[in-house]
Amino acid sequence: MSLKKAYLIVFIILLVDQLSKIYIKTNFVLGEEIKVFDWFRIHFIENEGMAWGTKIPGDYGKLFLTLFRIVAVFGIGYWLWDSVRKHSSNYLIVAVALILAGAFGNIIDSVFYGVIFNDSHHAASTLFSDNPYGTWFHGKVVDMLYFPIWKGTLPEWIPGVGGNYFTFFNAIFNIADMAISTGVGILIVFNKRAFGTTNKEEVATNEEMAA
Repeated sequence: MSLKKAYLIVFIILLVDQLSKIYIKTNFVLGEEIKVFDWFRIHFIENEGMAWGTKIPGDYGKLFLTLFRIVAVFGIGYWLWDSVRKHSSNYLIVAVALILAGAFGNIIDSVFYGVIFNDSHHAASTLFSDNPYGTWFHGKVVDMLYFPIWKGTLPEWIPGVGGNYFTFFNAIFNIADMAISTGVGILIVFNKRAFGTTNKEEVATNEEMAA
């Protein structure tokens, strides 16, 4: 796969991610939910940018997280470029492109959203508001995809959690998170193909076209 095609994947994921977040932010009040199906809801929440809403304590925790993720994106970007340069498997290139797009998408929230949106607590937010809710590098990540596929009380015979009320799947996430999870899933499920030998036929074809 060419670098141009890999960047196209990144661009499309970023575009869909940001359009969905801006729509939710400007049309939903924080905590608002729309039922699409019994197993799928649009539920607007915001978090500090870590999985499951985890927050780094301290005044500079959010800033540290954002800066760390920016550095990580540069590393992932180099990984993508290097994978294409080495004619790595398309499985690997697509996976890295998805991870890069997802990480970049959530970084945009963290870096910019605090200074271009007002808060969403009592009304839908305004884009490019004169009264932003935060500062640079302290924006909150917008999540909205909720799949409560099953809700119920777990059987008593299950050790530790038996008898408790449980929801599967109770995480709320966004398009960027889906891209990251899909990319990691490809690397795990198709590990041998992703990190295996180079597709010689594809390389030969590319070299013939270049010649």
